[in-house]
Amino acid sequence: MSKLRLIIKREYLARIRNRSFIVMTFMSPLLFVLMLTLILWLIQFNTASAEGKVWVLDESTYFEDVLSTQEMQSVKLINQITLSEALAQVAEKEVMGLLYIPKASSVELSAEGAVMYSKNSFSIQMITPFESAIRSKLEEERLRNMGINQAQFDEVTRGYSLKNQNYQGELNLKGINEIKAFIGGAFGYLLMMFIIIYGGLVMRSVIEEKSSRIIEVIVSSVKPIELMIGKIVGTTLAGLTQFMIWICIAFVLFVALFAGLGLGLEGLFQREQLTLGNDSKAFLQISQQLEGYIQAVLQFPWESMAFFFMLFFILGYLIYSSLYAAIGAAVDQETDTQQFMFPIVLPLVFAMYIGFISVFDTPHGDIAVFFSIFPLTAPIVMLMRLPFGIGVNLVEVWQLILSLVLSFTTFLGILWLSAKIYSVGILMHGHKPSLKKIFRWIKS
Repeated sequence: MSKLRLIIKREYLARIRNRSFIVMTFMSPLLFVLMLTLILWLIQFNTASAEGKVWVLDESTYFEDVLSTQEMQSVKLINQITLSEALAQVAEKEVMGLLYIPKASSVELSAEGAVMYSKNSFSIQMITPFESAIRSKLEEERLRNMGINQAQFDEVTRGYSLKNQNYQGELNLKGINEIKAFIGGAFGYLLMMFIIIYGGLVMRSVIEEKSSRIIEVIVSSVKPIELMIGKIVGTTLAGLTQFMIWICIAFVLFVALFAGLGLGLEGLFQREQLTLGNDSKAFLQISQQLEGYIQAVLQFPWESMAFFFMLFFILGYLIYSSLYAAIGAAVDQETDTQQFMFPIVLPLVFAMYIGFISVFDTPHGDIAVFFSIFPLTAPIVMLMRLPFGIGVNLVEVWQLILSLVLSFTTFLGILWLSAKIYSVGILMHGHKPSLKKIFRWIKS
């Protein structure tokens, strides 16, 4: 046990003292937040720079009111100019296109003759607002011709929302399941990336020591299985250390970013109020809905989720990192690992797809339950189900226990197989690995 502790300590200190580890630990969250800031800034810049990118020559004057709203920020209305002159100016300037609406005796005829001129074909996203604006004016005119005013039409088309309650009579929020599935999916994706990144570190560490022949000296004083477990645990602890530092730094940077850009809840409420204007009833309704969603998220079983997240996180990583270590021992160089990587990555990707397909619609259906218990997919799929809660008709306790037991048993089995491969493979040089050879090592 003392030798195992020394190996774990050596691997851990070797990782965290590495210069690239230190740089990436502190630079990665900063780069990520800077990238997010850049994306937000580019969105704002793109919106601002889009103003005036489409000129509108409305000779009919029927559509000026719907084409000059705040939503149509990319529009510049022009008048007292002919179509040929407008087309010539558009061709000379950096303008995306020209919407021409001819003068006619009715709104219908003007809309019929409307043409969007552009050098290249407009995207659906770009042309849809103009179609919607013209369509709204046509609808208004048709209603007027039928003797129906806008207020009457709004009353007829007033929306309807079906209430959804649980058996105790408590109101269920619409979309809350999607939020839960998104949170679970984020946990599952995080685990998958952790396995791929740090499992690869374990594999590369084994390859480096094997190619430098250092491992031959090490195994003369420790058992190969102790060395493998020490590498896995030491790298895991280093990864968790890096991960916790990332969370702390990212949290501070995100708070500063959101405060600086006014993206907090207060700023969100203010922007919503400006958008709705004087419609205080609509604003109150949206505010109450948003408050309800926040309360629902705060009421998630965060403590149990965090506890089981760590359990499945560790078990999932140990299962796959054992396989990574075995691959590292079986090959002489990293280029030889490609043929063995696909069978390892496939269950991870499959688990993510199964999770998103089954958990989003039926988080407690047969498919979701089966793959949350099946050991190779359980760590990811179970993490996606946990936000829905633990209890009767939710993630039941027996499912959790069975999943944990099977995952731990699978880890022990894979650890034993990997140790057999590891004990033989680390001393083999100059041989191309193959499945036939690996099976022979396991049987030996």
